[in-house]
Formats: sequence, C-alpha cells, structure tokens
Amino acid sequence: MAAPAVSGVSRQVRCFSTSVVRPFAKLVRPPVQIYGIEGRYATALYSAASKQNKLEQVEKELLRVAQLLKEPKMAVSIMNPHIKRSIKVKSLNDMTAKEKFSPLTTNLMNLLAENGRLNNTPGIISAFSTIMSVHRGEVPCSVTTASPLDEATLSELKTVLQSFLSKNQILKLEVKTDPSIMGGMIIRIGEKYVDMSAKTKIQKLSRVMREVF
Repeated sequence: MAAPAVSGVSRQVRCFSTSVVRPFAKLVRPPVQIYGIEGRYATALYSAASKQNKLEQVEKELLRVAQLLKEPKMAVSIMNPHIKRSIKVKSLNDMTAKEKFSPLTTNLMNLLAENGRLNNTPGIISAFSTIMSVHRGEVPCSVTTASPLDEATLSELKTVLQSFLSKNQILKLEVKTDPSIMGGMIIRIGEKYVDMSAKTKIQKLSRVMREVF
C-alpha cells in the first residue's frame, strides 16, 4: 500500500518543479542526494531556484519561514492538523504576501498546505539547507573536548583540519565541550569520525586488562 503514496508524492514534486521552471528545462541535480519526502521537495526546489538563479534568496526565505512557524500564533493556525486546509492556505497566503516571498517559496508552501504536508516543512527546510551547504563547498566538522580550547590551540586545530580539505572546500567548524569524555577530543569531519578521547582510551585499556587477567 506504500507504493501509491510514494508515487503520489513524486507527482506532486514534479508538478511543483514544472510549475516554476520552464517545461523544457532539465532538472538541475543537487550536489548531494537526500532521500525521503523532505529530500524530494528540497531537490525540486533546488532545481527550480537554480534555474532562476535564486538559490540564496530562497534559502533566506526558508530560514524566515522556519522562524515564523515557531511563533505560537502562526504554529496554531498553520501546523494544527484539525484546521481546514482552506484556512491554512489563506493564512499562508497572508504570510507570504506580508513577507514578500518569491513565487518559488510561495508555491512550495501552498503546495504543502494543499497536500496536507505542512508538518514536513521543517524537514524540507533542513534538507534544503544541507543541499545549499554542500553547494557552497562547506564541510561540516564537529570537535568535542572535555574543556574549552584556548585561542592558540583552536587556531592550530583549524589549520590542521583545513589541511585535509581540497582547495575549494570550506571548513564549517563547531566546537563543543563534554566533560564526560575526560580528556582528549572527538572529531567528526564530513563522514569521517576519530575518537581520541581519554574515556575511550580507558575503556579500551580496561578491555585489554580483562582479557589478560
């Protein structure tokens, strides 16, 4: 029974894409593939916005939508599943008109409302942000340490991490602290993961000691 639903989503996404792009234009493939309903909508939006050279504008508008949907009054009138779709569409039209969103963003929000998929909006925005991050050549990297790093150590760490990237890639670094790792650091860069924490080293030592004794 799942196949018809997926097929329906595919038709909706194709309709959205062709409604904002010339019918004869080819689909612009995103730099990264994201699966699921959110990925389908985000991919169609990326293709449409790319054709119109409005990727950055749409990205900013979607971030604004995310902010608006967090407002209690807006969340109640739009995200509540018990409110009629016609009322949601009107609320969205009022919002997009007030914010002066582009037809791309406006059409997306209206389509989600008409198809009862407004609850997927946060996921679609997140998926589009991921696509745009890869589009800009950003490489996400998180570093977790037991205590905050001083400026000199942080600067040296950035230099080392940047050396693993290609010329056109941009390091997007997030530094976090977690006292439970006891020391050392845990690094996740792109799809790579390195655990150099004292906690992990102690756990490994403990396993070895149990095997010996």
